[in-house]
Amino acid sequence: MHIQQTKGNLLGLITISLWSCLALFTVYSGEIPPFELLTISFCVASLIGIAMLKKQKRAFNEFFKIPLKAYIIGVVGLFGYHLFYFLAIKNAPAVEANLINYLWPLLIVVFSSLLPNEKLKWFHILGTLLALSGAFLLVLKDGSLQFDTKYTLGYSFALISALLWSSYSVISKTLTHIPTFAVTGFCILTAFFSAIAHLTFEQIYIPTFFELFSAIMLGLGPVGGAFYLWDFALKNGDIKILGSLAYLAPLLSTLILVLVGISNMTITIAIACVLIVLGSLVSSKQYLKIFKNLIFKA
Repeated sequence: MHIQQTKGNLLGLITISLWSCLALFTVYSGEIPPFELLTISFCVASLIGIAMLKKQKRAFNEFFKIPLKAYIIGVVGLFGYHLFYFLAIKNAPAVEANLINYLWPLLIVVFSSLLPNEKLKWFHILGTLLALSGAFLLVLKDGSLQFDTKYTLGYSFALISALLWSSYSVISKTLTHIPTFAVTGFCILTAFFSAIAHLTFEQIYIPTFFELFSAIMLGLGPVGGAFYLWDFALKNGDIKILGSLAYLAPLLSTLILVLVGISNMTITIAIACVLIVLGSLVSSKQYLKIFKNLIFKA
């Protein structure tokens, strides 16, 4: 396996770990309106990118060399996904909204088959289906799925967010000629549009210290540094493996919600965890032998 691809896959795994905190900090952001939350988070994300630019000694005029098409894809992906995700969390129970949103790993695996030189193998499909089954178990209640119709709007927002992020991720795989620092421009534009939308559609809300802290943490991790890592991972790693491993995010996310008392641990959740881990391992079958050799050599 190529070293660059290995690095991409590992950075993708780190990104997935960061995303596991997305639901927690979104819930803890409390009453901050969605557009205001986006503005705060993406301002922090932009500062991360600017710091990276200065470290790499890049000039800001390099942003003008990025094609307009890339900016459109980036802003629609980042702004659209997070807007609908925050709306989903605020209009439906956190665990259910999280599950629907996490259909995006499955969609990435499916959509990736449309890319040139990409082919789905049996273990990709089996692993993804196992992980998806585990994800569905996360919202099982008394042995059956019980989605409350009063949360239909929130569920719809979650589905839209899944479609947007999976599409953005797969399209990004084709933009290998666009450098990762371009994500800084996506974040700046997203923060700008979010601020305009906030001032137009929402009332200015003064967050509590804890709400502001949660919004900043979103910007530092799942809605900030994770973007830059994911961009590199998509362009250098195996997109099918990354899509399958992404199901570790809802597993970790649910466990975190359980640990802080937002959700309760049940036998169903435990079985779901096993299925998700098993699915991720099966979908990564072609790499297990390589990782095993690396461990024993170490």
